[in-house]
Amino acid sequence: MGLVMTFLTLRQLHPQAKYVIWPRIDQKSCFKSIVTAGFTPIVVENAIEGDELRTDLEAIEQQIVSLGTDSVVCVMTTTSCFAPRVYDRIPEVAQLCSKHNVPHIVNNAYGLQSSKCCHLIQEGCRVGRVDAFVQSTDKNFLVPVGGCIVASSNEEFINTVSQTYPGRASASPSIDVFITLLSLGWKGYHQLCLDRKENYKYLLEGLSQVATKHGEQVLHTPHNDISIAVSMKSVPPESDLTEFGSMLFIRCVSGTRVIAAGSEKKIGPHSFTNWGSHNNKYPCAYFTAAAAIGMKREEVDIYLKKLDKVFTKFKQNTTSQT
Repeated sequence: MGLVMTFLTLRQLHPQAKYVIWPRIDQKSCFKSIVTAGFTPIVVENAIEGDELRTDLEAIEQQIVSLGTDSVVCVMTTTSCFAPRVYDRIPEVAQLCSKHNVPHIVNNAYGLQSSKCCHLIQEGCRVGRVDAFVQSTDKNFLVPVGGCIVASSNEEFINTVSQTYPGRASASPSIDVFITLLSLGWKGYHQLCLDRKENYKYLLEGLSQVATKHGEQVLHTPHNDISIAVSMKSVPPESDLTEFGSMLFIRCVSGTRVIAAGSEKKIGPHSFTNWGSHNNKYPCAYFTAAAAIGMKREEVDIYLKKLDKVFTKFKQNTTSQT
């Protein structure tokens, strides 16, 4: 909803514009926010660099020029996301938007817990144009789903966004964040962010060991410091990879994304090839895991043990089926 309100604010400021240029990220909510606001998404495929999916700056600029700056509502970039996609090149896009006088909105859903994501936005504001950045309260403050924070270095713009809000919504999200921050304090929240960073390193090391044991590898994505992707190249292509995620889920492991080639997704009038992989032609199947704020080291140990067992069981099942 925060993204929709931000887009509707841009409609007031640029009533003739209708296109949102969007480096692809396969999460329905951010795509739906563009459509819900009544705009046309212009999907820019990510460039494959090594194992990473990175921002195609040249393609973004080509779209700005070909559509015409007056027709572009904004460029919407993303910080935190599921690997192997990595955070967009925020400062470089900010410079492009400043050069062409096009608004720039950042989807920072998970990013407040990451010092790197926050630095990218700060750098974007310094060297170019960032009109607003939007983040979820549940993903960053350990509270129930339902709230977001819309922020901007432009006080006039953020005041216009707030005036767009129709009112009458529940105050629960604000109260939840208020109580949580009072309970934690600055030191408590900062410590959680530091713990998350250490847990990421610990999870990365553990996943590397499990992956190697089963003939797989952790995909090299140094520009994503929250999510990690592990290849599933050794699994026969005819196998039902979704079963792997199901086996983890019934063992109380939630949030795993298992991505296989060939998945098609239609959202409104728009169709996506290889939905979930953020790219039409990513070269291998994989699953993801994330080191989010609030995670404890002992939970990582439990997860890795379950993952090892599921890997063994899944390979036994696929072998028996063939």
